[in-house]
Amino acid sequence: MILINLLPHREAARKQRRDSFYATLGAAALIGVLLSAAVYLWYQAAISTQESRNSFLLAENKRLDAQIKDIATLQTEITALRARQQAVEDLQADRNMPVNLLNELVKQVPDGVYITSMQQENQKVTLKGVAQSNERVSDLLRNLANNSPWLDHPELVEIVAGTIALTPRDQRRVSNFTLRVELKRPTDAQKPASAANATPAAPSPPKT
Repeated sequence: MILINLLPHREAARKQRRDSFYATLGAAALIGVLLSAAVYLWYQAAISTQESRNSFLLAENKRLDAQIKDIATLQTEITALRARQQAVEDLQADRNMPVNLLNELVKQVPDGVYITSMQQENQKVTLKGVAQSNERVSDLLRNLANNSPWLDHPELVEIVAGTIALTPRDQRRVSNFTLRVELKRPTDAQKPASAANATPAAPSPPKT
């Protein structure tokens, strides 16, 4: 028996293709929406993680800033304490400076030199006196520069020729002088000795 399809098969095939296209398009749109949602959620999770890291870094920076301020405050306090300690040590050392000055003058003033006045200002001492000659003044300067651990940097301010009356008929020519010298503190006087003790001895040459 011969079957004859009287339906419009072209329209049916076209409708079937259109339905398949729409179904495929809908599936593609659904997959695109799902992928977009997945990507969005992934980015949101990454942003949230980065924000939490940024918050942690900010908190750590604030904590470190507070610690740095504390350290700076401690350093300032340590510096102030060291300055106070140094001031106390200087005051204690300065109590013996007049004694050291008088002892050194007794030791270093040569014969024929007489100190008439002495004035101290901080570490500087101004000496005025009379010498039998300019050579005696030179000896005094040399002694103060080379032989005294407490006196340093002697400087001749002026030297003026004059006369002194020993008796109504006996007058002698003298040299009136003024000089300045620096008085060392005990801590400063001990530094050269400590440095000399710390310097290693030179090795002896090998025996042949």
